[in-house]
Amino acid sequence: MTTTPEGGEWVAICPLQRLADQTIVCVRFEAIDLLLVRHGDRIFACERACPHEQADLSWGRVADGRLFCPRHLASFDLQNGDVSVGWPSRSLRRYPVRTKDGQIWVDAAAVKSAAA
Repeated sequence: MTTTPEGGEWVAICPLQRLADQTIVCVRFEAIDLLLVRHGDRIFACERACPHEQADLSWGRVADGRLFCPRHLASFDLQNGDVSVGWPSRSLRRYPVRTKDGQIWVDAAAVKSAAA
């Protein structure tokens, strides 16, 4: 884990190469299940369970900048987590992510505070 001057406790969670051939990768940080999602050249980190019915979003798909739930087809904006219109659900939790030295890093403090 690395603490940076701009804040956060960054932890390397996955080699960047794992997302070379996959769009969605499941990872675990301190018993918290997360997804890493590649859309174009960007990588996003978010919670794995759908906030609506707890479906496993790793079985979903990504299109047009949105992550689609495999159970009810609601979708979540990867930029801000907003749910598609008409679904009574909170936004998808997203976490700060960066790439460095061939690794994908997430802000561990943000993940832990969201899980609390």
